[in-house]
Amino acid sequence: MTTSIPDATLPVLLAHPGPHGVAVYAREMAAEVVRGAPGVRVITPDEAASLPPGTPVHAHITDRLWGASPEEATRTVEALARRHPLTATLHDVPQVSDGERNRPRRRAFYRSVTEAARAVAVNSAHERELLREEGVWDGPVTVVPLPVASVPPSVPAPSDGAVGVLGYFYPGKGHDEALAATAASGLTRLSVLGRASEGHAADLDAFVRAAAAAGVAVEVTGWLDDADMIARARRVAVPVIAHRHVSASGSLASWIGWGRRPVAVRNRYVDEMAALRPGTLDVVEPEQLASAVAAARADAGRTWHGVDPVPFGRADAARAYRRWWSDVSW
Repeated sequence: MTTSIPDATLPVLLAHPGPHGVAVYAREMAAEVVRGAPGVRVITPDEAASLPPGTPVHAHITDRLWGASPEEATRTVEALARRHPLTATLHDVPQVSDGERNRPRRRAFYRSVTEAARAVAVNSAHERELLREEGVWDGPVTVVPLPVASVPPSVPAPSDGAVGVLGYFYPGKGHDEALAATAASGLTRLSVLGRASEGHAADLDAFVRAAAAAGVAVEVTGWLDDADMIARARRVAVPVIAHRHVSASGSLASWIGWGRRPVAVRNRYVDEMAALRPGTLDVVEPEQLASAVAAARADAGRTWHGVDPVPFGRADAARAYRRWWSDVSW
């Protein structure tokens, strides 16, 4: 039986506009929370100034959404937390891939958020450990996994014969590893299902040229609406997840929600998601990626998981948030 949670314990939900993945997720989760608790308000961060001081708020946090620099984002979030009791879901938490210049700046930002907030959440136990390993926060952290939004099965589309990597292109996302595996397995096509992340258009152009030199033709779909992206992703021959460094992966959740069973290079986060949703990932060691891609190309059935329902959907995540907020000392 689901325990009723009084709406009075629930914060106002702040959700940025725009196409950033965290902003999109914040809006999706806010809509799901409202479905279960219709009295909850959802506003943009800019509208928070109209709230009476002391009104509890919840925000999804990554420095890139809250300022032009980690320092500006720190000032913005600290000002918000001085005016309103704040709970925060942290995304894109600091790690080695941030580089020598940005890593300490991002650590300082996330440290300031955790110190200012009444309570913090992340999307994986992996991220909770990253916060500790990076010296950001060793206090209580709630884990609410990224939910999977399952899409009903459609008529199978003909395979396009390509390896596919889903989401924004940026260094470290796994495109280089997918390209190497594509070439080594004898395939000649790779699809970038998305577009370059801000500031990485030149990196994507260089990637396409390097792939051509290796005998692999790269298709870049650019931005597609949900229906077109789902249709396109279902035609991919071999979906691949090969992040070198990962916080939590919306692209992994999307592949699973669309019925695909991607070949996923083992790391702490991938192992965690494989345990949460058994049978939905083909987990391999890094050195096995090329052979796993070849095996998946030879047996298309390996790339579809057939799990229904997929564990932990959006309604589950919304309930987890409501339970968490009910325990916060506002």
